[in-house]
Amino acid sequence: MPVPERVPEPVSERDSEPAPRPEPAPRPEPAADAAANAAADDARPFADTLVIGGGPGGLAVAAALTRLGIATTVLERDDAVGSSWRRHYERLHLHTPRRLSQLPGYRMPSSYGRWVSRAHVVEYLEDYAAHHRLDVRTGVKVLQVERNDGPRAYGKGALPWLVRTADGSRRARTVVVATGHNHTPYLPDWPGREAYTGELLHASDYREPGPFAGRDVLVVGVGNTGAEIAVDLVEGGARRVRIAVRTPPHIVRRSVGGVSAQATGILMRHVPTAVVDRLSRINARLTVPDLSAYGLPRPVDGLYTRIKRDDAIPLQDVGFIDAVVAGTVEVVAAPTGFSGGDVRLCDGTSIDPEVVIVAAGYRRGLDDLVGDLGVLSADGRPLVHGPHCAAGAPGLYFTGYTNPISGMFRELAIDARRIARAVGRTS
Repeated sequence: MPVPERVPEPVSERDSEPAPRPEPAPRPEPAADAAANAAADDARPFADTLVIGGGPGGLAVAAALTRLGIATTVLERDDAVGSSWRRHYERLHLHTPRRLSQLPGYRMPSSYGRWVSRAHVVEYLEDYAAHHRLDVRTGVKVLQVERNDGPRAYGKGALPWLVRTADGSRRARTVVVATGHNHTPYLPDWPGREAYTGELLHASDYREPGPFAGRDVLVVGVGNTGAEIAVDLVEGGARRVRIAVRTPPHIVRRSVGGVSAQATGILMRHVPTAVVDRLSRINARLTVPDLSAYGLPRPVDGLYTRIKRDDAIPLQDVGFIDAVVAGTVEVVAAPTGFSGGDVRLCDGTSIDPEVVIVAAGYRRGLDDLVGDLGVLSADGRPLVHGPHCAAGAPGLYFTGYTNPISGMFRELAIDARRIARAVGRTS
């Protein structure tokens, strides 16, 4: 239920003054000078503490470590920080308020508004790295993290980890894995998928609705991404939009009476699961209409139960309810396969959309990276996260692999400080 949104922000008193945006980059250098400087950067030695991933989680940890005087190098596989955010669809905004989405040591400008756009998130991450003068090496693809059985593996000043990249191997005292919760797009292997004659794409390849104007589109998956893309398609002029649903989601208003869903989530996070489930049912009846007649009955299991059991956060409404009620987004059953240009659904019917956009989520993609170290569960999740290390893996940390009800950016900021303190105690 709504509660006053006076939740402590994840910034310290020292961070309380808004920081100006860093000076713009100088004009491009002549090609020869730029190449020479790039070569000089590549020649710099890596720090003994390596962070894998230049997204919000990796940058936050690097900044927190740097502020403790711990030299840190960030390894980013793409050519710029925040690469995942650069690829997201244009309509996307953070579902958490700006005040509760800031990373350690650098505030988001108030000009971004309450709900920060994708483009502003990218700008913020660029400015964040510049503000903290982070050592970020782009274009470095990490292939695997291994235990170092060679020189300096043990004893004083040990470097127990070996980080293999496409350009060679680096030894490290500490490794923080921050490649992101949404790392590898997941496309179910439906029967007949390869022979489907329509257009099929993952939601990670969707940018804006223009290419789909006047077309019949099926969106598969009713998480936040699928629901938001469906609304975007309607507003962008798609001829028909349907959304395939296997399990009806919990739906919450992004804000009720000025109180964000995140603020409620923060205060409810440590309340017993059964109590949160009960309160969320009451809140849903008061704030969300019954959509059973449109194919979306209220879920039987509780909101917090589903988060803990299935890692499934609620759908935050940003126009989806109105679109369903208006009939501009039609709910259909989940697909079971393809036949030519038809999509077979689990209720026995078939439809023939021109385009299928699959919003079935992502996989963490950690098996190749650390799968041989005994630090992952059977489903590929890290056994521990934040300031903790798995048994037998001291100095190996993970951040950003949970889906918290209290907001991803906020938890990344908290994890960053905790990891930095943990590393500082052992340095």
